[in-house]
Amino acid sequence: MSAGRLLARMSVAPALLVVAWLAVALPLLLAGAFGPGPAFALFVPVAAVLLWLGMRDRPRGADPDDRTLPGPLGAVSWWSTGGVLAVALAFLVVQLVMCSEQIIVRRDPASYVQFATWLNDNGSLPIPQWRAAFGGGDAVLGYGSPAFYQQGTDVVPQFMAGLPMLLALGGWIGGTHALLAMAPVLGACAVLTFGGLVARLVGPRWAPLGALLLALTTPMIWVSRATLSELPALVLLLGGLALLHDVRKEEIRSARAKAFLAGLALGLIVLVRIDGLRDVLPVVAFAGLLVARRRRTGMPLAAGLALGVGAGLVEGFVLSRPYLRYLHSSLDPLLLLTTLLVAVTGAGVMLARLAPVQERLRRFGGAVARGPLPNVAAALTLLTLAAFAARPLVQTVRRVPTNPDDRLNSQFIAEIQRINHLVVDGTRQYTEISLYWVVWYIGVPALLLAGFGAALLVRRLLRGQSPEWLLPYAVIIWTTVTTLLRPGITPDHPWAGRRLITVVVPGLLLLAVWGTAWTLRRVRRLGYGPRVVRPGACLAALLLLVPIVLSSAGILVSRTNQGEVAAVRGLCRAMGPGRSVVIIDRATADMFLQVVRSMCGLPAARTAQGTTAQDVWRVANKIYAAGRRPVLLGADPRQLTPYGAPVHALALRTRQDERALTRPPDATWTLNLNVWLTEPPRR
Repeated sequence: MSAGRLLARMSVAPALLVVAWLAVALPLLLAGAFGPGPAFALFVPVAAVLLWLGMRDRPRGADPDDRTLPGPLGAVSWWSTGGVLAVALAFLVVQLVMCSEQIIVRRDPASYVQFATWLNDNGSLPIPQWRAAFGGGDAVLGYGSPAFYQQGTDVVPQFMAGLPMLLALGGWIGGTHALLAMAPVLGACAVLTFGGLVARLVGPRWAPLGALLLALTTPMIWVSRATLSELPALVLLLGGLALLHDVRKEEIRSARAKAFLAGLALGLIVLVRIDGLRDVLPVVAFAGLLVARRRRTGMPLAAGLALGVGAGLVEGFVLSRPYLRYLHSSLDPLLLLTTLLVAVTGAGVMLARLAPVQERLRRFGGAVARGPLPNVAAALTLLTLAAFAARPLVQTVRRVPTNPDDRLNSQFIAEIQRINHLVVDGTRQYTEISLYWVVWYIGVPALLLAGFGAALLVRRLLRGQSPEWLLPYAVIIWTTVTTLLRPGITPDHPWAGRRLITVVVPGLLLLAVWGTAWTLRRVRRLGYGPRVVRPGACLAALLLLVPIVLSSAGILVSRTNQGEVAAVRGLCRAMGPGRSVVIIDRATADMFLQVVRSMCGLPAARTAQGTTAQDVWRVANKIYAAGRRPVLLGADPRQLTPYGAPVHALALRTRQDERALTRPPDATWTLNLNVWLTEPPRR
């Protein structure tokens, strides 16, 4: 196998495997039969078929059995292929060593872990409240907690099920630690796939540098140590774009299969992240363009995209409806925009198939290519970048709380401001400095080169050049602009950096590498030889790498949330089997309610605000009457003293992520957690 063929195949394999797993797991979950036996039995043949269809290359007019063909990337040196693989493997090893153990629910990573752990052991949704274990329940008891909604007699997890279904795979293989290790594995797959995309769109020689740049950014390092949905979304996006690039050189049957798989990969982003629907909107228009131009890959691409998006929406409305209701203020406009785009694209396709319209479109395209519009678009691209840079001078973004979640978020921001010695204003969102977030993580040289590359590419595209860049460019620019305008995330870092990693950071790095390669090619065309070009390439690589390394150095060597798995296991042992757990402290209930259900396998409830000692004793007696033994949990022994002798069941001293608002993160904070328990006697 040639180096080019190996790199091409290896860089799409992760996305194909994720597609295969999700295609098998979702129907099983909807049927309430998501277990290792049926999942693995179906996954193996499905993965084999998808890998065969997606990884084979059949160039047009060539003998498919000719093994001397270089593959879709052309001639590639083993240094390029080996460099990308080395970066991905080194990234995997480092991230496995530094992997976080976020399983106690404070933010999204632990919520995903508890969601996945429940699926790992039970294979169905929703989660039962087990009220019978509390004597039929009580008016002072509640069963919901952050990221786990109380709905009637059930508990419904927040978020889409795509990532938990992937994490459950690790849980079946090796328990909680293997489940957590899925994050570094997915991160390494993203780095590998990004290297393959750089090889396709910039050139194989630049692939190792592209992979290294992404691997060293703070957001990539951080999200690959925690269980976050951005990881599989990034694998699916990069893999889908790579597959679509390969379609251009394939014979028709192979091209159709790859186009369908590319659409499916891009559509399944919605199963992982519901706001991924925004990221794939350009794919709708691109598929319509292919159909309008009578390209045979247009309909397969549209069909795969529709199937993937449809799967995500079905899961959302069937299994995650409370989450979608919570997001309705932003999701409803997005669904409306999607519907309008599909309708407009469909109408445009029908019109474009008319002969008179086709002729006018051809004349219009020629006029655009010859006219001033390409230069105007390039100038507007640079002006847009300048406008984002000047945004803090003219705008301060605030959000007035209108619901309980917004008020909690406002209080959280105010507390961080106090810790960081900033002016206290919980309504601040810091959205106006979103471009500077990007600068923190990729550096000024990369941002300027990305802007330069974006301006050059839009001019080339409008002149009918570089057609392979049309969809990647549209996705990068659309998502980058909309994300920077409204990140829609709590603005502390490194937390807010997760919003940038799905498209913004890799997309801008891709444009920066392309801009660098274009500049060096232009220098070569001016007559300068290797003595100038090679040192120039090394200098450019250092110019891109050094700011990224300086930015991420603190995060790279920092371990967070260590010891949580052992601490929770110790808590489960301290409670023992046959208990019904009642948590009487609000903060402890927020963090441990679902942990007790998922990881200890015990019924768990929380007391409502204003609950009295008499209420607690009544609940304890009802638990005894149900044939079980009550256990009370709290954060302070004084909370439990009225009900029995407190036992220090969990004492965790570890580090957590920093929460920076106006500067890049470069350190960690102390985290201390304590849980006390007691078993009240029968009264």
